[in-house]
Amino acid sequence: MRKALLATFLLSPVLLSAQANSPAPSQVALAARPASPAELGAAADRGTATNKPLRISTGVIAPKLIHSVSVNSDATRPWTDVATNKSVTVGMIIDQTGKPTDLKIIKSAGPVVDHNVLEAVSQYRFQPGTVSNQPIDFPLNLEINLTAAR
Repeated sequence: MRKALLATFLLSPVLLSAQANSPAPSQVALAARPASPAELGAAADRGTATNKPLRISTGVIAPKLIHSVSVNSDATRPWTDVATNKSVTVGMIIDQTGKPTDLKIIKSAGPVVDHNVLEAVSQYRFQPGTVSNQPIDFPLNLEINLTAAR
């Protein structure tokens, strides 16, 4: 207890001088004042004020699939042998020309099926994604549901 009191007395001059050197919040608040209507009108006359909000971006538009290829089944095991429907999720980046790049399997249905799906998806074509009407590289996860053709 004595050590705490002694430390408080020793540090109090340091803390008081630090508080005296920092600006008080009330002094900062008093320095700022609202502009009068006449000043606002003068700013508008100089062309610095705008009447409508400034638009930063026209928005983000996701890629759209424009050409797809069916997934071929393995010659030794056609889709008709598959008892249940399968689903594969492919992660990719659609480049500025609409081609899928950096293909990778996120949800697998088996190595043979995955290989066939990647082969088909690499031939897909997209309308590229845009930001402010400018084409960009766009990350996309595509889920492909495989069913047996009957």
